[in-house]
Amino acid sequence: MIDLLKRSFDRLPIPPDQRNIFNLPNTISMVRIGVIPFLFCLLSSPGPAYSLVIAVLFIVAALTDLLDGYIARRYGIVTTMGKFLDPIADKLIVNTAMILLIPIGRIPAWIVAVIIIRDFTVDGIRSISSSEGLVIQASPLGKRKTLCQIFAVSALMIHYPFIGADAHMVGMVILYIALVLTIVSGVDYFIKFYRSSLKRN
Repeated sequence: MIDLLKRSFDRLPIPPDQRNIFNLPNTISMVRIGVIPFLFCLLSSPGPAYSLVIAVLFIVAALTDLLDGYIARRYGIVTTMGKFLDPIADKLIVNTAMILLIPIGRIPAWIVAVIIIRDFTVDGIRSISSSEGLVIQASPLGKRKTLCQIFAVSALMIHYPFIGADAHMVGMVILYIALVLTIVSGVDYFIKFYRSSLKRN
């Protein structure tokens, strides 16, 4: 599906004046953030049909994350605003969804706390590294962690039995995998930062 969307965008001419903050990639990121208010419907503890609708909305928003970065790089319209919006949109939509799943008993609060604390810690490490002129490459584990989070949250949103499977159980299994990747990738970032600091000193 993503490859099909990418090929479709490849056929669209993107004029040079789209290099401003309201270019297509940035607009996609802002639309993704705009989905967040709809996620608050989870607090009503929706039934099977409504849960599925919210999950589909979340999945579509998550998939657009793969598009905005691709379009920006493909057409050379990467902007400072885009570099800020893209990661912020990712964290906002995933973390908000996880937090909203806590009150209705679909996700353990401690797992959400660990994931969010890890994200803040890694962001802090990156900020310190940048201020000291150190470059820490993004970890493939971090990307896998994010994908697992998206799959887990999607299944936990569906919650009810779906196409013959216990969506909640599937979501919890994937969530624990995401938790392991969260911890391991966080430690990996810290080790890279420590080694980079030692080399510089």
